[in-house]
Amino acid sequence: MKDIEGFLIDLDGVLYTGNRAIDGAPGAIKFLTENGYPFRCISNTTRKCRHSVSSHLLSLGFDIPEDFIFTPPLAAIAHMKNTGRTGYYLLTTGDVDRDFAEVENTNPDTKPDWVIIGDAGDKITYNSMNMAFRYLIGGAELLALENDRYWMAADGISLSAGPIVKALEYASGKTATVMGKPSLPFFNLALQDMHLLPEQVAMIGDDIITDIGGAYHAGIKGILVRTGKYRSESVDTAQIKPTRIIDSVSQIQDII
Repeated sequence: MKDIEGFLIDLDGVLYTGNRAIDGAPGAIKFLTENGYPFRCISNTTRKCRHSVSSHLLSLGFDIPEDFIFTPPLAAIAHMKNTGRTGYYLLTTGDVDRDFAEVENTNPDTKPDWVIIGDAGDKITYNSMNMAFRYLIGGAELLALENDRYWMAADGISLSAGPIVKALEYASGKTATVMGKPSLPFFNLALQDMHLLPEQVAMIGDDIITDIGGAYHAGIKGILVRTGKYRSESVDTAQIKPTRIIDSVSQIQDII
Protein backbone atom coordinates (compact mmCIF):
# COMPACT_ATOMS: atom_id res chain seq x y z
CA MET A 1 0.00 0.00 0.00
CA LYS A 2 2.81 2.38 -0.94
CA ASP A 3 0.39 4.83 -2.55
CA ILE A 4 -1.27 5.69 0.77
CA GLU A 5 -0.53 9.25 1.90
CA GLY A 6 -2.95 9.63 4.80
CA PHE A 7 -5.25 7.76 7.16
CA LEU A 8 -8.72 7.92 8.61
CA ILE A 9 -8.78 6.11 11.95
CA ASP A 10 -11.71 4.93 14.03
CA LEU A 11 -11.43 5.48 17.78
CA ASP A 12 -13.40 3.07 19.96
CA GLY A 13 -12.16 -0.46 19.30
CA VAL A 14 -9.17 0.70 17.26
CA LEU A 15 -7.24 3.11 19.50
CA TYR A 16 -8.92 2.18 22.77
CA THR A 17 -11.60 0.09 24.40
CA GLY A 18 -13.31 1.77 27.33
CA ASN A 19 -10.60 3.28 29.52
CA ARG A 20 -7.73 1.25 28.11
CA ALA A 21 -5.59 2.04 25.10
CA ILE A 22 -5.09 -0.80 22.62
CA ASP A 23 -1.56 -2.13 23.03
CA GLY A 24 0.78 -0.22 20.75
CA ALA A 25 -1.88 2.28 19.60
CA PRO A 26 -0.28 5.43 21.09
CA GLY A 27 2.96 4.41 19.40
CA ALA A 28 1.16 4.05 16.06
CA ILE A 29 -0.14 7.61 16.29
CA LYS A 30 3.31 8.85 17.26
CA PHE A 31 4.76 7.05 14.23
CA LEU A 32 2.33 8.80 11.87
CA THR A 33 3.06 12.20 13.40
CA GLU A 34 6.83 11.81 13.36
CA ASN A 35 6.84 10.57 9.76
CA GLY A 36 4.55 13.27 8.41
CA TYR A 37 1.52 11.12 7.57
CA PRO A 38 -1.66 13.19 7.91
CA PHE A 39 -4.54 11.50 9.71
CA ARG A 40 -7.96 12.28 11.08
CA CYS A 41 -9.99 10.32 13.62
CA ILE A 42 -13.54 9.68 12.48
CA SER A 43 -15.74 8.08 15.07
CA ASN A 44 -19.40 7.28 15.51
CA THR A 45 -19.14 7.94 19.23
CA THR A 46 -22.14 9.95 20.39
CA ARG A 47 -21.71 9.73 24.15
CA LYS A 48 -19.02 12.41 24.37
CA CYS A 49 -18.66 15.86 22.87
CA ARG A 50 -15.61 16.54 20.74
CA HIS A 51 -13.71 18.17 23.62
CA SER A 52 -14.39 15.24 25.95
CA VAL A 53 -13.24 12.77 23.29
CA SER A 54 -10.00 14.73 22.97
CA SER A 55 -9.50 14.79 26.75
CA HIS A 56 -10.16 11.04 26.96
CA LEU A 57 -7.56 10.34 24.27
CA LEU A 58 -5.01 12.52 26.08
CA SER A 59 -5.62 10.62 29.33
CA LEU A 60 -4.83 7.36 27.50
CA GLY A 61 -1.52 8.64 26.14
CA PHE A 62 -2.57 9.88 22.69
CA ASP A 63 -1.29 13.18 21.35
CA ILE A 64 -4.11 14.05 18.93
CA PRO A 65 -5.28 17.64 18.35
CA GLU A 66 -8.97 18.22 19.03
CA ASP A 67 -9.55 19.51 15.50
CA PHE A 68 -8.30 16.16 14.13
CA ILE A 69 -11.39 14.49 15.63
CA PHE A 70 -14.56 14.19 13.55
CA THR A 71 -17.75 13.00 15.21
CA PRO A 72 -21.35 12.88 13.89
CA PRO A 73 -22.56 16.05 15.66
CA LEU A 74 -20.22 18.09 13.43
CA ALA A 75 -21.92 16.70 10.35
CA ALA A 76 -25.38 17.14 11.87
CA ILE A 77 -24.74 20.79 12.72
CA ALA A 78 -23.48 21.49 9.19
CA HIS A 79 -26.57 19.78 7.75
CA MET A 80 -28.94 21.72 9.98
CA LYS A 81 -27.30 25.06 9.14
CA ASN A 82 -27.45 24.28 5.42
CA THR A 83 -31.20 23.76 5.63
CA GLY A 84 -31.79 26.85 7.76
CA ARG A 85 -33.81 24.76 10.22
CA THR A 86 -32.16 24.37 13.62
CA GLY A 87 -34.84 23.39 16.12
CA TYR A 88 -34.18 19.93 17.52
CA TYR A 89 -35.08 17.25 20.02
CA LEU A 90 -31.88 15.46 21.02
CA LEU A 91 -31.94 11.93 22.43
CA THR A 92 -28.41 11.04 23.54
CA THR A 93 -26.50 10.39 26.72
CA GLY A 94 -23.29 11.85 28.11
CA ASP A 95 -22.25 15.42 27.25
CA VAL A 96 -22.61 15.28 23.46
CA ASP A 97 -25.26 17.99 23.78
CA ARG A 98 -22.39 20.46 24.30
CA ASP A 99 -21.48 20.11 20.62
CA PHE A 100 -24.90 21.48 19.70
CA ALA A 101 -24.56 24.60 21.86
CA GLU A 102 -23.67 26.69 18.78
CA VAL A 103 -27.02 25.85 17.16
CA GLU A 104 -30.04 27.86 18.21
CA ASN A 105 -32.55 25.35 19.52
CA THR A 106 -36.28 25.56 19.16
CA ASN A 107 -38.48 27.21 21.74
CA PRO A 108 -39.73 24.52 24.18
CA ASP A 109 -43.29 25.50 23.25
CA THR A 110 -42.80 24.89 19.52
CA LYS A 111 -42.29 21.68 17.54
CA PRO A 112 -38.70 20.83 16.59
CA ASP A 113 -37.49 20.56 13.00
CA TRP A 114 -35.35 17.52 13.78
CA VAL A 115 -35.36 14.48 16.02
CA ILE A 116 -31.69 13.66 16.54
CA ILE A 117 -30.81 10.19 17.80
CA GLY A 118 -27.45 9.03 19.12
CA ASP A 119 -26.35 6.39 21.59
CA ALA A 120 -28.71 7.28 24.45
CA GLY A 121 -28.06 4.43 26.88
CA ASP A 122 -30.43 4.48 29.84
CA LYS A 123 -32.15 7.61 28.52
CA ILE A 124 -34.03 5.31 26.17
CA THR A 125 -37.37 4.99 27.92
CA TYR A 126 -40.95 4.64 26.73
CA ASN A 127 -41.52 8.33 27.42
CA SER A 128 -38.42 9.56 25.56
CA MET A 129 -39.13 7.30 22.58
CA ASN A 130 -42.78 8.29 22.51
CA MET A 131 -41.84 11.97 22.58
CA ALA A 132 -39.52 11.43 19.61
CA PHE A 133 -42.27 9.52 17.80
CA ARG A 134 -44.79 12.29 18.36
CA TYR A 135 -42.41 14.94 17.04
CA LEU A 136 -41.77 12.82 13.92
CA ILE A 137 -45.47 12.31 13.31
CA GLY A 138 -45.89 16.05 13.84
CA GLY A 139 -43.51 16.90 10.99
CA ALA A 140 -39.96 16.68 12.32
CA GLU A 141 -37.32 14.84 10.28
CA LEU A 142 -35.14 12.07 11.70
CA LEU A 143 -31.36 12.49 11.96
CA ALA A 144 -29.29 9.49 13.10
CA LEU A 145 -25.94 10.57 14.49
CA GLU A 146 -24.94 6.96 13.88
CA ASN A 147 -26.69 3.78 12.86
CA ASP A 148 -24.40 1.12 14.33
CA ARG A 149 -25.98 -2.07 15.61
CA TYR A 150 -23.63 -2.49 18.58
CA TRP A 151 -20.33 -1.38 20.07
CA MET A 152 -17.75 -2.77 22.47
CA ALA A 153 -18.28 -1.15 25.87
CA ALA A 154 -15.89 -1.61 28.77
CA ASP A 155 -18.15 -4.36 30.20
CA GLY A 156 -18.88 -6.09 26.89
CA ILE A 157 -20.67 -5.80 23.58
CA SER A 158 -23.64 -3.42 23.82
CA LEU A 159 -26.53 -2.10 21.76
CA SER A 160 -25.84 1.12 19.88
CA ALA A 161 -28.17 3.68 18.31
CA GLY A 162 -29.10 1.67 15.21
CA PRO A 163 -31.85 -0.45 16.82
CA ILE A 164 -33.44 2.71 18.28
CA VAL A 165 -33.32 4.45 14.91
CA LYS A 166 -34.96 1.42 13.27
CA ALA A 167 -37.74 1.42 15.85
CA LEU A 168 -38.53 5.08 15.21
CA GLU A 169 -38.39 4.56 11.45
CA TYR A 170 -40.84 1.68 11.75
CA ALA A 171 -43.22 3.60 13.99
CA SER A 172 -43.18 6.89 12.10
CA GLY A 173 -42.79 5.64 8.53
CA LYS A 174 -39.87 8.03 8.06
CA THR A 175 -36.33 7.24 6.95
CA ALA A 176 -33.42 8.59 8.96
CA THR A 177 -30.63 10.62 7.40
CA VAL A 178 -27.39 9.16 8.79
CA MET A 179 -24.77 11.70 9.80
CA GLY A 180 -21.89 9.45 10.89
CA LYS A 181 -20.24 6.49 9.20
CA PRO A 182 -20.97 5.02 6.71
CA SER A 183 -22.42 8.20 5.15
CA LEU A 184 -20.34 9.66 2.32
CA PRO A 185 -20.59 13.31 3.50
CA PHE A 186 -19.03 12.32 6.84
CA PHE A 187 -16.02 10.73 5.16
CA ASN A 188 -15.73 13.73 2.86
CA LEU A 189 -15.55 16.15 5.80
CA ALA A 190 -12.34 14.50 6.99
CA LEU A 191 -10.90 14.09 3.48
CA GLN A 192 -11.41 17.76 2.72
CA ASP A 193 -9.75 18.73 5.99
CA MET A 194 -6.65 16.72 5.00
CA HIS A 195 -6.73 18.02 1.41
CA LEU A 196 -6.37 14.47 0.10
CA LEU A 197 -8.28 12.45 -2.49
CA PRO A 198 -10.04 9.20 -1.53
CA GLU A 199 -7.55 7.05 -3.43
CA GLN A 200 -4.72 8.55 -1.37
CA VAL A 201 -6.24 7.48 1.96
CA ALA A 202 -6.84 4.30 3.94
CA MET A 203 -9.48 3.81 6.63
CA ILE A 204 -8.55 1.78 9.71
CA GLY A 205 -11.55 0.40 11.60
CA ASP A 206 -13.05 -2.51 13.51
CA ASP A 207 -16.52 -2.52 11.89
CA ILE A 208 -16.88 -4.30 8.54
CA ILE A 209 -20.05 -2.33 7.69
CA THR A 210 -19.63 1.24 8.91
CA ASP A 211 -15.83 1.49 8.63
CA ILE A 212 -14.87 -0.79 5.76
CA GLY A 213 -18.16 -0.62 3.86
CA GLY A 214 -18.37 3.14 4.26
CA ALA A 215 -14.77 3.55 3.12
CA TYR A 216 -15.37 1.36 0.08
CA HIS A 217 -18.30 3.46 -1.10
CA ALA A 218 -16.20 6.60 -0.57
CA GLY A 219 -13.41 5.20 -2.76
CA ILE A 220 -11.12 4.65 0.23
CA LYS A 221 -9.12 1.50 0.99
CA GLY A 222 -10.29 -0.32 4.12
CA ILE A 223 -8.02 -1.88 6.73
CA LEU A 224 -9.82 -4.00 9.31
CA VAL A 225 -8.31 -4.60 12.76
CA ARG A 226 -8.93 -7.67 14.89
CA THR A 227 -9.63 -5.56 17.97
CA GLY A 228 -12.78 -3.93 19.38
CA LYS A 229 -15.97 -5.43 17.96
CA TYR A 230 -14.24 -7.39 15.19
CA ARG A 231 -15.98 -10.71 14.55
CA SER A 232 -14.62 -13.15 11.99
CA GLU A 233 -18.13 -14.35 11.13
CA SER A 234 -19.13 -10.80 10.18
CA VAL A 235 -16.22 -10.63 7.75
CA ASP A 236 -17.09 -14.03 6.27
CA THR A 237 -20.66 -12.98 5.47
CA ALA A 238 -19.92 -9.40 4.38
CA GLN A 239 -20.37 -8.50 0.73
CA ILE A 240 -17.57 -5.95 0.92
CA LYS A 241 -14.14 -7.20 1.93
CA PRO A 242 -11.32 -5.18 3.49
CA THR A 243 -8.16 -4.45 1.53
CA ARG A 244 -6.15 -5.76 4.47
CA ILE A 245 -6.81 -7.34 7.87
CA ILE A 246 -4.27 -6.71 10.63
CA ASP A 247 -4.16 -7.71 14.27
CA SER A 248 -4.20 -4.12 15.54
CA VAL A 249 -3.38 -0.54 14.62
CA SER A 250 0.07 -1.12 16.16
CA GLN A 251 0.98 -2.80 12.86
CA ILE A 252 0.46 0.37 10.84
CA GLN A 253 4.17 0.58 10.03
CA ASP A 254 3.90 -2.74 8.22
CA ILE A 255 1.31 -1.51 5.72
CA ILE A 256 2.96 1.73 4.65
